Amino acid sequence: MFWTLALMVFGRGPENGQRLFVSLIKGMLALDANQRITPSEVLRHPFFNRKSSPCTNMSVERPQNPVVFQHPSNLETSSSFNSGELEIVEGSILGNRYKVEAFLGEGGFGIVAKCRDTKTNRAVAIKVNRNRPDILQQAKLEIFILEQLRRLDPDAANIVKWNGFFHDGERVCLNFELLDQCLWDYIRDRKNQGLPISEVRPILHQLTNALSHLGSVGIVHADLKPGNIMVVNRHESPVKVRLIDFGLACPVSAVNPSDCVMLGIPYNEAADMWSLGLVAVELGTGVPLYPGNGEYDVLKFIIETQGQPPDHVLDSGVYTEDYFIEDNYNQQRWTFKTDKQFQCETGYESLETRYIKLAGATIFVSILNRSIQCFRFGTHMYRTIHL
Repeated sequence: MFWTLALMVFGRGPENGQRLFVSLIKGMLALDANQRITPSEVLRHPFFNRKSSPCTNMSVERPQNPVVFQHPSNLETSSSFNSGELEIVEGSILGNRYKVEAFLGEGGFGIVAKCRDTKTNRAVAIKVNRNRPDILQQAKLEIFILEQLRRLDPDAANIVKWNGFFHDGERVCLNFELLDQCLWDYIRDRKNQGLPISEVRPILHQLTNALSHLGSVGIVHADLKPGNIMVVNRHESPVKVRLIDFGLACPVSAVNPSDCVMLGIPYNEAADMWSLGLVAVELGTGVPLYPGNGEYDVLKFIIETQGQPPDHVLDSGVYTEDYFIEDNYNQQRWTFKTDKQFQCETGYESLETRYIKLAGATIFVSILNRSIQCFRFGTHMYRTIHL
């Protein structure tokens, strides 16, 4: 589907660069996963060139043996678990070796801490998983994925360096290289105004390079977002990035695409490409394109911006009927439920949370002949782009 996408609203790049950027994003955000651009096609896209994009000569071969799940033999499930919260403070020693210096992040899995290796005096990032059966199981799968990724050169593949795992009592801890800041913070430091094309280009190229390498070993990241992309050193130019957090990663055959997870539609590596398209939008504008509070809102924003997925895509969705009504007498059999219909069925109240609203879903026209109308909605500033 062709759709109008005027992203470079801040005048941060030459006209041709803007056009090519929009063209690239259109390919990444195709509603039909089968029509979505692939990592290899992205790397050959004219948006990139030899001078501005690192690793343009990168060649990745597909693995001869498919990836299949097996549990690490040296990480057995414990017969007893503590359900309490993590009791870690600055100064704590993990695994009788790593001294906690600061906390870098937290989530349902546990925490990530900056630690000092007392044997080498090297600073590292330690992911400490909560001691719960479900989280231990997830840690096992993440370790399996990280073991597969040892087949790749982290520097060439733009992925985080993993130093192995250890136990702190019954908790499983993963040891990673320490990096500077996540891409979300990097964008926020720019006051959420978006990056110029000269900065967007090498970042997108490196992330596509990472996805291409993951594909070479049959892995899908499945959680690609600015918070899982780390800047190595914010003061370098061009900035270098690495993909982190493989907690949801799995072999290609085991997952659903991020834009189709809500509908339960089967797919392949196209999931990560959709996510990369959303990252590209956020790089260019400084704000997310589809920041819904719930799955219904996200689907509504996608449909209002890009149109509704074709019937054959919705037909394969396990959860399509949660959000759509089927009518065999209409030309398009599936109709998206209205806010009122969905609220009556579920009690969920849809809210407008978009910072940027793309008005119109027609064929691509000159993005330079545009007017930008800013208005306030609640506590947010929105930009509606008319073409």
